[in-house]
Amino acid sequence: MNFDKKRLLQITILVILLSIMFSGLAFADTGEETAPAVYSTFWSLLPPIIAIGLALITKEVYSSLFIGILAGALLVANGNPVTAITTMVGDGFISSLSDSWNVGILMFLVILGIIVVVMNKAGGSLAYGEWARDRIKTRKGAMGATFGLGVLIFIDDYFNCLTVGSVMRPVTDTHNISRAKLAYIIDATAAPICMIAPISSWAAAVTGVVEGYNGLELFIKAIPYNFYSLLTIVMMIFIIFKDLDYGPMRKYERNAVLHNDIFTDSKTPYEDEIKEPTSSKGRVIDLVLPIIILIIFSIIGMIYTGGFFSGETFIDSFANSDASLGLAMGSLVSLLLTFVWIVARRVLSFNEFMECIVKGFNAMVPAILILTFAWTLSSMTGALGAAPYVAGIVEGSAGGLQALLPAIIFLVATFLAFATGTSWGTFGILIPIIVGLGATLSPDMLIIGISACLAGAVCGDHCSPISDTTIMASTGAQVQHIVHVSTQLPYALTVAAVSFVTYIVAGFTESLIALPIGIVLMVGTLMVIQKTTGRKGFSDIHEEKVQDTN
Repeated sequence: MNFDKKRLLQITILVILLSIMFSGLAFADTGEETAPAVYSTFWSLLPPIIAIGLALITKEVYSSLFIGILAGALLVANGNPVTAITTMVGDGFISSLSDSWNVGILMFLVILGIIVVVMNKAGGSLAYGEWARDRIKTRKGAMGATFGLGVLIFIDDYFNCLTVGSVMRPVTDTHNISRAKLAYIIDATAAPICMIAPISSWAAAVTGVVEGYNGLELFIKAIPYNFYSLLTIVMMIFIIFKDLDYGPMRKYERNAVLHNDIFTDSKTPYEDEIKEPTSSKGRVIDLVLPIIILIIFSIIGMIYTGGFFSGETFIDSFANSDASLGLAMGSLVSLLLTFVWIVARRVLSFNEFMECIVKGFNAMVPAILILTFAWTLSSMTGALGAAPYVAGIVEGSAGGLQALLPAIIFLVATFLAFATGTSWGTFGILIPIIVGLGATLSPDMLIIGISACLAGAVCGDHCSPISDTTIMASTGAQVQHIVHVSTQLPYALTVAAVSFVTYIVAGFTESLIALPIGIVLMVGTLMVIQKTTGRKGFSDIHEEKVQDTN
């Protein structure tokens, strides 16, 4: 494996050198700013391809993302190394960390990390785990409860990932569910649920990029055609209750059940989290109340930024909300109220609570680093014109066989979200193009095309190591990020393949008959996989071990 990594590093360096040579042909020191020579060409996709390929093969995220960023900066600078460094630092890292939206997300992330540490140190997580252990008797029940909580928290995907992870980790750990499996359940009920919930930050984002139509009405009409999101839910239910694991996930689930190892990989930035000493005064309310407060004030923060208290309706305030600002405000108020609750009851002293602030920040450093790298890589890709290049592919395909247009849009949106790591940016780019084609499409085909774009954005978001939602899911489960990506990828690709076929059916029928066909195909595919693996589920093995112990 060391040889493979060394060989891969050599290939990567060679690719970067070729990038410099290629782009350097167009470089000329004229004293004026020049556009990238590879702008809006296939080369604009090279940086994310390098980063993602390296991350998946080497299992090392930080260096992979940095090499991708460096390759992008060299292409933007047309091979000039000095300009590349300036671009990477100024237009990349500094710009990403000074963006108000990004800062708001980082603030929300850090505050939630502090709240989680407070709940752990106060003994709330331990008390909740003991309470849930007496009521949730099986692994399937624990996974089902995690799935159910993820469905209920449909307001925002960031909020969903971190909250569900914080609440359900003690429960899933008790039932020997691997952190990789927990991360998948969290991720599968974050973006897909938000994408089919009319009242969510995702619905607001979609509504904001639709012009000439009622954005919310189009979003609601597109829900039954959002096959990737709907089929992901079908798959999640099947996997939980039919006890199916395949691909790399089997190794992590096997180790969790047979060896009581929920991490498998020895190197994880979160192992010390389970060794943190806790207060003996903690009760279930010390976990439940901070979470309830966080949910309430996060919603209030979002609708406040959307003008709810200035006369806007609840739905309109969500459509106009600033999720980053709203979540940051709501989490800050929640932290202050949690401080009053915990310290007033003398569960923790003032000094112990203050120690949690530093520990909470430190716990989120891995996620902050990955997010910063991912945002910077996305800015490099944007500067190279990847979005116009992909958008041109969609416009070019519109003149062909229109029945295949939804399937093509789905593939293009998936690839764009995968390469850029942003689903919001993906449908922000493609939806205006699809709406612009509305005059040449039937009303049903327009809705199917929009839904294909939204579904593809979620699919690419699920598959990409540089997606912020995927990063949040691994953070919520507190598992190595690349472990979550590699174990989730086969599941996401399975749903993607069935969704692609279903969009072909939808393109030819232009009716909702495609949805039940897609569900049948999804269930049938999973049954074939289960029969092919031919192995007993780990949940059943775990229950047998428990019975033997008793």
